[in-house]
Amino acid sequence: MKKQQLILIGSGLIIIILIYFFGNTIPPKSSTAGMGGPGVGAEVPTLTTHDVLSAAKSKLPPAEQTRITTLENNVDRGDVKDLKIKQFSQLSHFWGDTVGNMPLSSFYLGEAAKLENSEQNLTFAARKLLSYVFVEQSQPMQTWMATNAKELFEKALEINPKNDSAIVGLGGCYMFGNLSGNPMEQILKVRKVAEEHPDNLYAQMMLALGAVKTGQYDKAIERFLIVIQHQPGNLEAIFNLADVYDREGDKANAVKWYQKAKDMIEVPEAKKEIQQRIEALQQQS
Repeated sequence: MKKQQLILIGSGLIIIILIYFFGNTIPPKSSTAGMGGPGVGAEVPTLTTHDVLSAAKSKLPPAEQTRITTLENNVDRGDVKDLKIKQFSQLSHFWGDTVGNMPLSSFYLGEAAKLENSEQNLTFAARKLLSYVFVEQSQPMQTWMATNAKELFEKALEINPKNDSAIVGLGGCYMFGNLSGNPMEQILKVRKVAEEHPDNLYAQMMLALGAVKTGQYDKAIERFLIVIQHQPGNLEAIFNLADVYDREGDKANAVKWYQKAKDMIEVPEAKKEIQQRIEALQQQS
């Protein structure tokens, strides 16, 4: 990934390593929209997969454009399921390992999972694709990613309607993907998972992030703390908790949790960014 693609939104810290390795999920600090996002009830420009692929390919050097065209043509000519799965996997590796376009890499991972019709692989690919919705700044791209993740989660639920991870992920698509329809129905299902299984940390994180999105910081803090109680080393939850305290103006707790995050990170650039934020908060006290 390029550096400009890895800038954290939220408190303004540039913690590249968090997004790259942990898929850090911090909703925009300025967001005051409802759980369905600004796209619910509003007109959001539609991107097709062809649009996304064309834009991504146009940025590639000629040699890589030729290689991707060859890979795509191999898929079109393939008539055996196992062969198509292998070719989709190759496309996933190309976009991820060679180009660094992780959403497209996850998209092709999902295409392979559809053919495999594996509940586990469908859910895995969907969760990966959804994770990039959180750090994407383009609303049409958010919707494209969420729409494709939604399809994968729904296919996983066709196989196993009790797949809690897919239920939670589907709710996340509606919370953060600007999807039309009835998002509250899906959000209530996420809440039900969290109520029936308080130790389902994926549900707790999703609801915490949703609470941040709607400015319900007290509820967000409560849920982030639940996650940290079960997983004291969960850097994603710790950093998000620090960010929420920062937004609330609770400088003491913000410093406390930023410090914990800093102590857990070994990358000098990330440690420096957090330290600068800590010092800025201490000067405001």
